[in-house]
Amino acid sequence: MFILYSLLTRLAWPLLNIVALFNHKIKLFVRGRRDIFETLAQKIAATDRVIWFHAASLGEYEQALPIMEKVRKLYPQHKILLTFFSPSGYEIRKNTKAADVVMYLPLDTLANAKRFVALTHPELVFFIKYEFWPNYLNELQKTYAKTYLISGLFRPNQAFFKWYGGFYREAFKAFTHFFVQYQSSKELLATIGFTNSSVSGDTRYDRVSRILEQDNSLPFIQEFINGKTTLVFGSSWPKDEIMFTDFINSAVDTKFIIAPHTFSESHMADLQKNIKRNVVLFTEKDGKNLAEYDVLIVNTIGLLGKIYSYADVAYVGGGFGTAGLHNILEPAAFGIPIVIGPNHKKFPEAVAMVQTGGCIAVSNKHEMEEILSALTYGDAYRTEKGFIAGNFVRERRGAINHIINHIQHDTAKV
Repeated sequence: MFILYSLLTRLAWPLLNIVALFNHKIKLFVRGRRDIFETLAQKIAATDRVIWFHAASLGEYEQALPIMEKVRKLYPQHKILLTFFSPSGYEIRKNTKAADVVMYLPLDTLANAKRFVALTHPELVFFIKYEFWPNYLNELQKTYAKTYLISGLFRPNQAFFKWYGGFYREAFKAFTHFFVQYQSSKELLATIGFTNSSVSGDTRYDRVSRILEQDNSLPFIQEFINGKTTLVFGSSWPKDEIMFTDFINSAVDTKFIIAPHTFSESHMADLQKNIKRNVVLFTEKDGKNLAEYDVLIVNTIGLLGKIYSYADVAYVGGGFGTAGLHNILEPAAFGIPIVIGPNHKKFPEAVAMVQTGGCIAVSNKHEMEEILSALTYGDAYRTEKGFIAGNFVRERRGAINHIINHIQHDTAKV
């Protein structure tokens, strides 16, 4: 199986170059990897002491960030290298100050892994959640690097636990320790012989809790809300928006903020056409009396976290499509009730929050309108659900301290 894996990985690069001619995201994926080794040679010297973090995309970066910040303080003499697999992570965070060098991870071929590990010679390595690249892990086994998995999440249907996953299990020997989110993951690892694990929880709970400590004020949002009950629809897709636009059109004495996941001109035009209320776009707000509008569409990135601080109710998108549910922990941290769609079973935090009652899953338009109405006009009900959501986050903090304490013990001589 490892021979087949290596062959497919080698064949992937020329195929991706062809696909890049027709796909913008793949073009970024390919173009960003063309000069990686030259860049590494320029930015990392043989005498540098390196700590390497690898995240698949933006969500994993958010899980890594609090650990990166702690590690920076603990080991200020080291350079921090951050790699991404996906353009959706790299393109947004390529200028982060949390790392000294930020780049794409070359494809997991044997040649790339050998060259990359030789050039970076990391002392500490952190892979986040799902990232398991056999060639890189095998190369790390040959070094003195201490390698950790952060916020790991395992399921029985993954290849590691199947008869054909032997080459993955061999690569797992590179990990000094597995920090996993749940006891079930720890038990799964034990079934294949790995007992060097502990249940640390998810670093995102610590990460989102810190949002409460920052300045979340947005004067234009305050002006728009004008003291009224406010519903925020975050990271919505068209399939989500079909479910809630009629409620927006029929609601009274309520304000609505929509922050779509994508905001192409055609999407914005369709959304505005379907909403029969006074609508203003974020990019057209200047010079307007925002209090006169019922709906604000935020057609830009980077504001949603702060916008949630003004919400009385939040709907988080992605649950009516196949793209995946977006981050429900940010609004939960502010102690507001959350509504999501039915496709959330692959997100343990969503399943758990639905079970506790702080998050409510709806399956169709009728259920959406019913629950939005109950939360909008039922003050006591809304307060109860919001408290449960906020408490859900508070009770799960502490992963960072668990991980850092363990690493400090392991790396006392680093």
